[in-house]
Amino acid sequence: MTTAMVKQEIAVASFSRVYDLDQVETALNDLGEGANEALRTTYEKMLKTGNLRFCVKPNRMPSIDDLIDALPNFAGPLDDIRKQVALCLETEDRLELMPILLLGDPGIGKTHFAKQLARLLGTAYQYVAMSSLTAGWILSGASSQWKNAKPGKVFDALVNGSYANPVITVDEIDKATGDSQYDPLGALYALLEHDTAQTFIDEFAEIPINAGHVIWIATANDERAIPEPILNRMNVYEIPPPDRDGARRIAQSIYAEIRGAHNWGLRFPELLGDDALDALKHASPREMRRSILNGFGAARIDGRDQIGAADIRLDYGNRRRPIGF
Repeated sequence: MTTAMVKQEIAVASFSRVYDLDQVETALNDLGEGANEALRTTYEKMLKTGNLRFCVKPNRMPSIDDLIDALPNFAGPLDDIRKQVALCLETEDRLELMPILLLGDPGIGKTHFAKQLARLLGTAYQYVAMSSLTAGWILSGASSQWKNAKPGKVFDALVNGSYANPVITVDEIDKATGDSQYDPLGALYALLEHDTAQTFIDEFAEIPINAGHVIWIATANDERAIPEPILNRMNVYEIPPPDRDGARRIAQSIYAEIRGAHNWGLRFPELLGDDALDALKHASPREMRRSILNGFGAARIDGRDQIGAADIRLDYGNRRRPIGF
């Protein structure tokens, strides 16, 4: 079964309280006339939407083997996730997953894996690119005293979303930069510990938020750039490049996913041909996606409904040198 065919499992949903309504009402009543209007609007919305969010878990063992078949180089973390799912299947206990750190080469499919895991577990998916963060307030919010301040990504996912246990991917955690005053990883010290995460305070709203059910997945290329206290809070997995057969299965799953996401995909066969798969066997998943998508277009321009090896180009991402005189 391909990645595109790994269906979201039917999940059992209980409700979890992500904040205290009385605390929000008190904070709203304490606002003075000159208070930040965005903060006032935030409190009013929190009261209107209520504080209960879905906290889901599979009602049976999900199709982990199918996902391993589609992403064979991620068998390590998936086998451990299987163990944690097995513990809570026949009880009222909620699914608890330790924060995960995926180490591996760029473009190897780490972010794609996180998306598929969220789909497998039946919950929401949020993405944070740490390479673009220069301050911790992106995760934890900025004080309402600052101009244009707003809540952070965690607050947004839990308060404005529908789930108490979304998958939040912190991408390229090893590339986070900042100065001594604003540490972009600072919020993670509390968020990655279950006990402190249950009373996480966003600096904009200043209301404790229960982030204890969040499923954290971080990605990195080099663990040496990650502080040891952050590493100690996560299960670390080194994701190897797929072998030849694994690469072909990944390419087939990416092909099926792209084909199934577009109406024009019905023109094309369900499976990518062997010649095209062989042309992709040394490509990273990121290169595969780009090349397959362009391959669809190349085939149609040529009046064909099947991608061949000649349609696969792996040089689309290469930067061209500027023409000089």
